[in-house]
Amino acid sequence: MDAKGITRMFEAVIDSHKGIVYKVANAYCKDVEDRKDLVQEILVQLWRSFSRYDDRYQYSTWIYRIALNVAISFYRKESRRREMAHPLTAGLLNFADDASFETDPNLLVLQQFIMDLRELDKAIMLLYLEEKSYKEIAYIMGITETNVATKIGRIKAALITRFENIKNQ
Repeated sequence: MDAKGITRMFEAVIDSHKGIVYKVANAYCKDVEDRKDLVQEILVQLWRSFSRYDDRYQYSTWIYRIALNVAISFYRKESRRREMAHPLTAGLLNFADDASFETDPNLLVLQQFIMDLRELDKAIMLLYLEEKSYKEIAYIMGITETNVATKIGRIKAALITRFENIKNQ
């Protein structure tokens, strides 16, 4: 296939799976500008690895794997940068983009709880909520299926506890 054909194929794959990229970016970045930067970085990394795509897996699985790895690296780098640049105001500078959130109050609370999770747990929950199998999650995250099951069980228990605490207030 020639370069134009590869480019068209890549664009078609990304166009049909762009929701994954935006979900990952929304899960890892509160700031609109950071989200734009993250989306761009994910797309660059997807393009760079397109020639190495393993067709044993669905495109969505491949995209999740790359997008989540990029997002975790980006999140860590941004967290360190913000701590150094704004040690006292880091929490004050993260404003939510109201247009990106659902209107259901329970979904807003769940989204906030997920935003508060550690990076890897956040990625696992994002994939779980996308109804990915434990096998796919394990592949994307580079951990065992047993580890996925254990982590999901613990995360669910923690989220249930947090919801119950809100109800009891």
